[in-house]
Amino acid sequence: MSLRVAHAYWSVPAVELVAQLQSSPEGLSSADAARRLGERGPSAHGDRWALSRLRVLLRQVRSPLLALLIFASVLSAAMREWSDATIVLAIVLATVVIGYLREYRADRALDELRARVQTSALVLRDGREVSVPHGSVVAGDVVRLAAGSLVPADAVVLEASDCFLSESALTGESFPVQKQPGEVPASAPMSARTNCVFLGTNVRSGTAVCLVVAAGEATEFAQIATRLIHRAPETDFDRGLRNFGYLLTSAMLIMVVLVFAVHVFLGDPPAETLLFSVALAVGLSPELLPAILSVNLARGAQVMARRGVLVRRLNAIENLGSMNVLCTDKTGTLTEGNMRLEGAYDAEGAPSPPVLEDAAVNASLQTGLKNPLDEAILAAHRPESPPKIAEIPFDFVRRRLSVIVERPAGAVMITKGAFANVIGACARTSDGAALDAARVAGITAKYEEWSRQGVRMLAVATRSIAVKPAYSRADEVDLSFAGFLTFLDQPKPGVAVALKDLDRLGVAVKVITGDNRLVAAHVAAMIGMRVDRVLTGAELDELDDGALRRLAPMTTMFVEVDPNQKERIILALRRAGKVVGFLGDGVNDAPAMHAADTSLSVDCAVDVARETADFVLLEPDLDVIRGGIEEGRRTFVNTMKYILTTTSANVGNMISMAAASFVLPFLPLLAGQILLNNLLSDVPAIGIADDLVDPELVSRPPRWDMGFIGRFMAGFGLLSSLFDVVTFGVLLVGFHAGAELFRTGWFIESLMTELVIALVIRTWRPFYKSRPGTLLLWTSLLMLALTPVIPFLPLADRLGFTPVPASLLLAMFAITAMYVGATELAKRWFYQPTA
Repeated sequence: MSLRVAHAYWSVPAVELVAQLQSSPEGLSSADAARRLGERGPSAHGDRWALSRLRVLLRQVRSPLLALLIFASVLSAAMREWSDATIVLAIVLATVVIGYLREYRADRALDELRARVQTSALVLRDGREVSVPHGSVVAGDVVRLAAGSLVPADAVVLEASDCFLSESALTGESFPVQKQPGEVPASAPMSARTNCVFLGTNVRSGTAVCLVVAAGEATEFAQIATRLIHRAPETDFDRGLRNFGYLLTSAMLIMVVLVFAVHVFLGDPPAETLLFSVALAVGLSPELLPAILSVNLARGAQVMARRGVLVRRLNAIENLGSMNVLCTDKTGTLTEGNMRLEGAYDAEGAPSPPVLEDAAVNASLQTGLKNPLDEAILAAHRPESPPKIAEIPFDFVRRRLSVIVERPAGAVMITKGAFANVIGACARTSDGAALDAARVAGITAKYEEWSRQGVRMLAVATRSIAVKPAYSRADEVDLSFAGFLTFLDQPKPGVAVALKDLDRLGVAVKVITGDNRLVAAHVAAMIGMRVDRVLTGAELDELDDGALRRLAPMTTMFVEVDPNQKERIILALRRAGKVVGFLGDGVNDAPAMHAADTSLSVDCAVDVARETADFVLLEPDLDVIRGGIEEGRRTFVNTMKYILTTTSANVGNMISMAAASFVLPFLPLLAGQILLNNLLSDVPAIGIADDLVDPELVSRPPRWDMGFIGRFMAGFGLLSSLFDVVTFGVLLVGFHAGAELFRTGWFIESLMTELVIALVIRTWRPFYKSRPGTLLLWTSLLMLALTPVIPFLPLADRLGFTPVPASLLLAMFAITAMYVGATELAKRWFYQPTA
């Protein structure tokens, strides 16, 4: 079936578009939709995480180090050094296979996790509303949108009620754009197509019914994708990793050039020298770091999923661990989130069934953003709703919602919303009395008294209104104040303990809420939360950015704030040097979530909040977040373990080897031996992702510290070099070793020290008081047992090894034991200022 839609579809009447798409106002049939999806295939944006074995393999072979090794191997083959060429290629293959197997398993596990966080759209199929994944929306579908919805495809508006969309992702326009049915000129640019909605945008307020005209690769989003692909903001961890890469690359280049130049100057064979220099560079680098990092992150994501935190963006895991400020609303996080209607009262504070009836009618007929307050109203009273004439949906500026209904006495507007926003639109009370200053003061006093008791409130107002074709916000005037609805939301059990646990982890919790300060203060008192300072939205507007940057870190509660102010608070905290997390679940939270270092949402949140979030919580619980923070820190710590243990040992060995090559009459190790040493010492590294982490290492937010890494590499590298010199002396003076015996003896000592050092400096504690992970421990012991056996294995002579006497093995064991003791002493001194 081939469907052709007019090129400038925004200028074509909706009736014609429905006919062209062979659809109807009631949508497609399920069979027709399935057939169209089969012909087109899933939307690319819905399949962007598809697992690819080839992509994982390419990540292994694109390493510059591997390219350097392959070049050296080809060069050796060209010069008929077949043994060296074969050894190098075998090690390249082993490195690629290890990295591929670990990363592919990690990617497959992550795909399964991501499938649990899938965004759906509400479409009409077979004349009824059904929820389908965004990738299954097809041209001809009729989609229903409400506040918080992500637009699943390009569509034309058939119906709209006060519908405003955020199109900043496509047009750069920061203000919401109103959408309504109709036609616009064919020449209209995207920003002027007010009758269209586009993939990549989201609904800020109101509702709409739309006809999909393009999905997947045919959307405007896909057509201009190259302009939309902005690099994600660099995280603190990514920045540190990049700087570390620059440091290593510089060191490797200097070593290759210096060693090669000196040996050529001394008259050594260029091919052998080049291979030796390249092997030194590879030996210096932690070449499994990309695979280790991927495995660490994947394991972290799996553990967090078991704890109720689904990871949507892997590189945010370390940011979650580095977070030292968590901003959240109070409802559902500090409180149960299970709103219960306590009562309905008139302006005098007396119980009022008519107020409850009006509020229930409003809640039952509104079609915009669903919320717990409406659910609580309808749970208490299910009305027989009169015919609905129109609706003026909720938005976060007016903070109220109106429906116009037909009653026996005529059309009536029923409005409910935040107290200040409703009473500000009222001219009288429901008994006809003028709402003068004294009356407003009396009603406000009741509102404040209830607020101090932790009661949350909505106000209700009504007015008679003439029937007309359309209604707008301008009609919400001259209302009659009917009364209050009061709600109770109890503090969540265990929240006080969770707050203390977060404080122990160095994470300050700040509340950002649209509720009034009295309710927020009451909740804080009930959970024992210390409130150092409170800022209201009105006070915040009086502050410039510099003043807010100074006050924000000292403020515990931000109350009566709007969405733009939430974003401004997050940015102020970040400018103050904080690593900020934001937990949000509503459409009004999306700007702040974008601004935060790491964003969290909940599984039941609106689409735009879930899609914006780095993490989705299966339940809004601070203790779940605490577990996620600790796992993020474990991931960071285990990644740093590999970097520190590998580079400190490698730096010492490679410097010793380079220096020895200048004074010995032979190369201290052959290129193949260096690479084999590097490969075998990396085998236990596959267990670092599962290594146990000492509690003190996750007690504070970890950060990259290049100065610390540099000092660590220099200090422990020099210590390693010192024991290399001892080894050289023992081999040359004690055993009068020739080239083969020297290389074999030093290979054994070098590999054993690299293996045991990982177990020693993986912890700040004495190594015997910190249990390593099972896989790390057993792979290390296996490699330690294999090391002295290598010279006696078949084909060992092809690698340049020779059997060694038992006395030499004992000497190498003794040097290794002394090295462990010296490293333990140096570690205590090194960590003393930090511990």
